[in-house]
Amino acid sequence: MRDETTPTPGSTPEASSADFTLSRRGFAALSAASMASAAGSALAADVVESDVMVTTPDGQCDAALFHPAGKGSWPAVILFADAGGLRPVKRDMGRRLAADGYVVIVPNPYYRSRKAPVRATPFDFGKPEDRAELAALRAPMTAEAVSRDSLAYLKFLDALPQVNAKAKAGAVGYCMGGAMTMRAAAAAPDRVGAICSFHGGALVTDAPDSPHLLATKIKAASYFGVAANDDEKEPETKVTLKAALDAAKLPTKIEVYEGAMHGWCVKGSAVYNEPQAERAWSEMTKLYKSRLT
Repeated sequence: MRDETTPTPGSTPEASSADFTLSRRGFAALSAASMASAAGSALAADVVESDVMVTTPDGQCDAALFHPAGKGSWPAVILFADAGGLRPVKRDMGRRLAADGYVVIVPNPYYRSRKAPVRATPFDFGKPEDRAELAALRAPMTAEAVSRDSLAYLKFLDALPQVNAKAKAGAVGYCMGGAMTMRAAAAAPDRVGAICSFHGGALVTDAPDSPHLLATKIKAASYFGVAANDDEKEPETKVTLKAALDAAKLPTKIEVYEGAMHGWCVKGSAVYNEPQAERAWSEMTKLYKSRLT
């Protein structure tokens, strides 16, 4: 489960899953999932979107905020972006999730360095200068900084009249955002009730602050969707991660997505896999509906 720049080193029994491979069994529902996607796009018209600034201990974070139109209050969700940061495709994801009945914030992870969008074109990881630029942007995003940010996002959300602060909050992350969901859950264990990671990077490392070591501080249920090529490179990552979550008696499910490459959930990318992306979305919303209450 790598991120885009640097390869990483190497629940209760009834609530966890030992099936790491999403096989053809899941494809029976994929046609219906695609139809649900179209319906979700229509519902997005009933979503209110705004650009907001969140005060954090380190400064002002620009972010996109989405919530259902009309009166009411809904559970809060933080959407942690991948290395591309806050950009139109992530706004689309936030809008779609809000249409399902959530108040969603999509922060700019690089706010300490630049306002979003941080680039006019995607990073080209084949170019040394692009890799160096990304490394500089990510440098301030230490484990402690991500935890501080997470608390600030939750504080901001809980102050909104649209947020049902009595319901548990959720978090979802893509690529580098996957590890951020674990840090958010550990920073606010009594607030965060469910987390999801898709093609998450650096979830298990040799560092003393590796995300998987936070399992003892987390109370959230979790779902991890693993890219097939990430698993081929680091097959033990999912095993180590699951062992840590099981030892902490946390409900978790980890699946390897057949034929899905790192970044498969991001529409418009070269590796976007719509059937598997819809499957991932379905798993996320199913978990949220059961846990964000």
